Amino acid sequence: MLSTPRRRKTAIYFVSLLLLFSLPLLLSYNSKTQLEIIQESGALRLLTRNSPSTYFLDHGRPAGFEYELSKAFADHIGVKLQLIQADSLGELIERLRYRDGHIAAAVLSVTPERQREFDFSPPYLASAATLIYRVRQGNPQPRELEDLYGSTLSVLPNSSHAELLRELQLQAPKLDWQEPANASEIDLMEQVHNGELDYTVMDSTLFDAQRSYFPGLNKAFELAPPQQVAWMLARHHDDSLKQALNAFFALESTQALIEKLKTKYFDRHNQLNFFDTVTFKGDLEQRLPKYEKWFKQAEKETGLPWKLLAAVAYQESHWNPKAVSPTGVRGIMMLTHAAAKEVGVKNRIDPKQSILGGAKYLQSVMQKIPERIQAPDRIWFALAGYNVGFGHLEDARILTARAGKNPDSWVDVREFLPLLTKEQYYSTVRRGYARGYEPVIYVRNIRKYLQLLTWESRVAQMRSPEESGNEPNNDKPALPTTIAEGQSVDRIPKAL
Repeated sequence: MLSTPRRRKTAIYFVSLLLLFSLPLLLSYNSKTQLEIIQESGALRLLTRNSPSTYFLDHGRPAGFEYELSKAFADHIGVKLQLIQADSLGELIERLRYRDGHIAAAVLSVTPERQREFDFSPPYLASAATLIYRVRQGNPQPRELEDLYGSTLSVLPNSSHAELLRELQLQAPKLDWQEPANASEIDLMEQVHNGELDYTVMDSTLFDAQRSYFPGLNKAFELAPPQQVAWMLARHHDDSLKQALNAFFALESTQALIEKLKTKYFDRHNQLNFFDTVTFKGDLEQRLPKYEKWFKQAEKETGLPWKLLAAVAYQESHWNPKAVSPTGVRGIMMLTHAAAKEVGVKNRIDPKQSILGGAKYLQSVMQKIPERIQAPDRIWFALAGYNVGFGHLEDARILTARAGKNPDSWVDVREFLPLLTKEQYYSTVRRGYARGYEPVIYVRNIRKYLQLLTWESRVAQMRSPEESGNEPNNDKPALPTTIAEGQSVDRIPKAL
């Protein structure tokens, strides 16, 4: 028989074992799941980056593929979306590691190295790591890894591309590359375009979305088969958040949203194509005559030259009254729902309403430009602000002033708008990242359309005013065939 002290010691031992084995069960029974905690807090913390593919401000409103998709998930689980911006991929991953956010969304490839540490949502994109080069005479397209020996190659630090290159180096030992700190995809594309760098590596999806800003850049070859892209989340003792993600991505409505967002943010390479004279001349003969009287009526009502309004409409819709964009703008002047409401347009696809309303809206837009800025700079600023948002335009003007140039000159400001794609610049201004190349191309295209419209009008009038269908130009001088950006032109009304 055991002595009393020994019996007591044995009892304590068994009780301790019972508590040890039952404690996890008790904790799991009494504690709430990660999803329940998120729902009670009322906020989903999203780690992301300020970039064209993730999150940025568009006309003062949040936008971006990752932002819109994660906002839909936050709505799905009934909470608000709280954004936490990281300055680099390395910082984003480190902050997820320390659980500063619930999810990381930044077009992240699912790689073996990342899978060893993190969980992932169901994939929603697939993209191949692709070698990018500049097409030029005497610079043949590389075909294999050995063609890169002795060349300059840079990729983003802490990226899946850097991880891939380390793997490829095993079969191509002389492969060498740099991972410059604080670089962005746009920085690397620009360096390849300018000849400062021979090659970079980008996801094919992201390259296709940005390539129109860098004519001459092309894909050489894929370094690996397409990889899946997904949200990354820290591992948790329960998988309630992951289950919620699985359920969300399984919805037909989510898959439809993903397709819509892919079109909206990644299929942008045809939106601002360079000027095609043949197409324009065909549309000038077939489409413009149907709507010319409404452009002229809009000129009478607003004072804006009808050819300028027609050039804007061609840039927006190619004079197609039924045009609809992935972002929901529609009609010959491609008005947003809010803009149409502001100027009293009830039917955006009615060409008369759209043209007259678009002219009134452009007139109101021009009134936001400081009075000291005169035409034609006033026009270019107004068009750029309408395209990219006045907040971003102001940021570009601030960058222009910092560099000692004239923030009231379009010629100067257009040099600094593209810098809003670069983190070392957009991180120093109020509204952050913007697609700064777009307003420059937008204004450039409208100027070209305006020049051709004026030229064709003059040619028609020289042949025969009656045959051209245009009134003789005896009441108001025509806009000059060529308007230099920054040139003072008295023929453009100063009131603009």
